Amino acid sequence: MRYKPKTTGVVWAVMIAAALASLVLAGTASAKLTGEFTKFEFCPYKTAEVKRCLNSQTLSGEVVLGTKKVPIEKPVTLQGGYTEAPEEGPEAGFSKFVAATNGITLSKAAQNVPGGLAGIVPEASSSPLVKALVKFFFENKLTGLTSTLELAKTAGDIRVSEEHLGEGLGVALKMPVKLHLENPFLGKACYVGSSSSPITLELRADTTSPPPPNKPITGNPGEVEFFEEGRILRLTNAVLVDNSWSAPGASGCGGILGFLVNPIINSQLGTTKAGYNTAILNNTIYTASSLAVKKNDETHP
Repeated sequence: MRYKPKTTGVVWAVMIAAALASLVLAGTASAKLTGEFTKFEFCPYKTAEVKRCLNSQTLSGEVVLGTKKVPIEKPVTLQGGYTEAPEEGPEAGFSKFVAATNGITLSKAAQNVPGGLAGIVPEASSSPLVKALVKFFFENKLTGLTSTLELAKTAGDIRVSEEHLGEGLGVALKMPVKLHLENPFLGKACYVGSSSSPITLELRADTTSPPPPNKPITGNPGEVEFFEEGRILRLTNAVLVDNSWSAPGASGCGGILGFLVNPIINSQLGTTKAGYNTAILNNTIYTASSLAVKKNDETHP
């Protein structure tokens, strides 16, 4: 069953009602999740404060940091649960995220940075031979560079607005992150962003209002489908975007030579203040009530 994006706000309420109506908790013995419910294997659905489970898979997109554009070629998963959103107060409408039970709330997937450490990227019109040679010489194990999106704080610092996501209006996901830059020369502690100075993404499915020189970009709330007798909702082709964020300078690069290497990395990145960075995440999002997941668990020993 498919619905137009504008109807998704109503769809959330319908799905929740269906999940509650079908809830008949049974048995006690050890059990396992089945069918589409396996997506929520690491959701803390037995935790009292968790009202819903989420599994969001970013399958493609890009992160632009200053002058560096990094395509998302390896899937990244955000998983766990979230609480009921408060109706009043400074965080009204935003649920608090609860960490995945396996400790991997945001999976780490090292993405290749085109041009490697040298930053040499051939023109799009270049011949296949030129592109292959550049990749061979500048994107190998020695001169190549990868960027990994990681949580900068705890899972409890992530905020989710189910209403905004469902309606495709406003910020749907707030997430503090950092970028781990890896190369033999840079060492293992080279980051842009940290727990004390994170990159704060405010991802949305509607149109952004960034500072210049960035221009507005528009996301997509996706298409809604139901599974498991209406107890699981899936959003396909959901595009969450943010091009208003800023980033601190790189730190921890080059080990004891950091006083020399950090400025080099920052000069390659160029300006990373707000208006020069972009995140476009193309997602498939699964969500279900924690009660529905728990029922599936307890009825399939």
